[in-house]
Amino acid sequence: MKTPYLITKEEVLKFYKPVNPLSHKGLQGHAVIIAGSYGKIGAAVLASKSCIKSGCGLVTTFIPKCGYQILQISIPEVMVFTDDNTNFLTNIHLPLIPQAIGIGPGIGKELLTQKALFEFLKINKIPLVLDADALNILSENKSWLQLLSEKTILTPHPKELERLIGKWDSEVQKFQNAIAFSERYQVIIIMKGAPTFIINQTAVYQNTTGNAALATAGSGDALTGIITSLLAQGYEPLQAAQLGVFIHGLTADIALPQTGYQSFIASDIIENLGKAFLNLET
Repeated sequence: MKTPYLITKEEVLKFYKPVNPLSHKGLQGHAVIIAGSYGKIGAAVLASKSCIKSGCGLVTTFIPKCGYQILQISIPEVMVFTDDNTNFLTNIHLPLIPQAIGIGPGIGKELLTQKALFEFLKINKIPLVLDADALNILSENKSWLQLLSEKTILTPHPKELERLIGKWDSEVQKFQNAIAFSERYQVIIIMKGAPTFIINQTAVYQNTTGNAALATAGSGDALTGIITSLLAQGYEPLQAAQLGVFIHGLTADIALPQTGYQSFIASDIIENLGKAFLNLET
């Protein structure tokens, strides 16, 4: 494998866009997060909160009805639309056209949810981030991968990656499989791990931020929100992926002296997003 490009502060500053002092929320992008099922509404909360805390002007979250009060109370800044079903998603219908969509955290794999994802992918043309159960559903229905628009971002952890690209016997084979998958479907793969790598066809990027504190429940949901937010703000998909993983890792580097490894949780990623963005501007 050829040497990966390093994702450093110097590199992300080449395309980082500071907020225009004269901007308003209508110019900062509108993102949609499609997430959650009974018992996993927290995933929708984490993804939505990280999305709005990463600079997006407007965020709308689409969830099953059981999550309505939870979302409205826990994140008053986010607008909420619900599925007709109480406990899981059955019909993804959006009342708006956003600039980016993140889908998958906590949605489960109910058959009606799988059908809803299929119907959504058939018509969607909006820049997309796929995570968690959306990836697991696709790994069980691989023909649906043909429905993905070019430069769709996939954010698998190691087990989700294995389900998508097949088992590997070595690191070299893992990268070969991921590159072949990225080329075949024209998608960007964020291989979450220590360190995190981004595969954009034959180009490989290695993140330089982050630490073991990020190995905690909900960390990936927060990453999905961050990247969806950046896409909605007009970053190209590869830029959104690079800046997203860099900022996500940076929150853990900033927080670690206060939290230690054991006490860092996904909410600490969100808490430290402001400091991470400020770090880029100093």
